[in-house]
Amino acid sequence: MAVRIAALLTVVFFVAPSLALAANSLPGQIVPETCNQVGGCQSVCDLATVAQNVLNTGIYIAVFLSAVLFAWAGWLYLTSVAGGEISRAKEIFMNVAVGLVIILAGWLVVDTLMRTLVGSDSNFGPWNKVCQLFVEYTSALV
Repeated sequence: MAVRIAALLTVVFFVAPSLALAANSLPGQIVPETCNQVGGCQSVCDLATVAQNVLNTGIYIAVFLSAVLFAWAGWLYLTSVAGGEISRAKEIFMNVAVGLVIILAGWLVVDTLMRTLVGSDSNFGPWNKVCQLFVEYTSALV
């Protein structure tokens, strides 16, 4: 019973305020201002921006949740008396570590593939800036 009360107090006093303040620390708004006008998103670049913003926010949330789950598994590991809780904590550690590695490796593969396909050089920057190059090239053609 005391463990449940401690967990509830932890959620109320530590987790809930950090979630409320997360609105200020998230990577930014997902939908760009150009998509909020009449007619919605007008170009492929707007859709690419939305996709990149969703990806950034998803990775941010995944890293935050993995930190919370690592803390929970550590709590289980430290407070366990029986061997069953220790094996459960180790299982949580392993599952969170594998999940985080899969998420970050997936991002790395996509980023490397896009940099290769786009032909990124030292002046280019992140691959999601492809739309800026597209606008520069199309304006040079006109």
